[in-house]
Amino acid sequence: MTTKSPDLSGTYMSSERADAWQRAKARREETTGAATEMMLDLANLRPGDRVLDIAAGTGDLSVMVARRVGPNGHVLATDISAAMLNRAAQAAREASLINVETRVMNAENLELDANSFDAVLCRSALMLFPDPLKTLTSMQRIVKQKGRVAVMVHSAAARNPYHGLPLKIVRRIGRMAPPPPEQPGMFALGGPGVLEGTFRKSGLRDVSVCSVAIRRKYSSLAEAIKSMKESHAVLQTLLAKLNAADQDRAWKEIEQAMSQFESANGFEAPGEVLIGAGTK
Repeated sequence: MTTKSPDLSGTYMSSERADAWQRAKARREETTGAATEMMLDLANLRPGDRVLDIAAGTGDLSVMVARRVGPNGHVLATDISAAMLNRAAQAAREASLINVETRVMNAENLELDANSFDAVLCRSALMLFPDPLKTLTSMQRIVKQKGRVAVMVHSAAARNPYHGLPLKIVRRIGRMAPPPPEQPGMFALGGPGVLEGTFRKSGLRDVSVCSVAIRRKYSSLAEAIKSMKESHAVLQTLLAKLNAADQDRAWKEIEQAMSQFESANGFEAPGEVLIGAGTK
């Protein structure tokens, strides 16, 4: 049985999803904080810069960027979800930042002036868009001459077992084929040369892609599974296609598969992200 890659746009729209995403902020910082700092370094951010944050979610990256560019800089946080951006605006207020603006916007239809931002960023979302090349081409249009575009995506499924193994289990139980390379998915840009090739096709120059190891740590297997149920939106979308009995079976197999990463010190699974950057 084959299946079309799910449309994930609605998965992130609800207030419940925004709340869950916000609760996971500390976990994201622990897991990808160093990689995020590397992405911002590659974007060459400077005080006073105007920066576009695409798929900004609940705003933790936007807040980091706003602090880097300073009070004379400006951050426009965009997302398809108004619920997410409400949390992002709240996060900026709580951080006493007045240089963050939020705007609901589809990443593939960026209604913004050409050459209007010093840098464009997108963390952990480009691989989920229906047309990553179209999105990157829009980023290239919007960024100023010699401005930078930087993104973070997951690498291959085999290097990210915390996400890859559960998806594999659910697809096997549901007899669902993995999405073809041209369709969106968590690992759609993780293959050798895929992210770099997409950057180059968009018209960006001086393209670089680097892999960064990450670790997903939890106090126990039970906590890891709980977090997975709350925050693994792609997995939940696929699980919804199964009947109740198959869902129970899937979670039992997922827990068994994840148990290999539990020790006396808690749960720790390896992972890897790719950071791509290019210049207009």
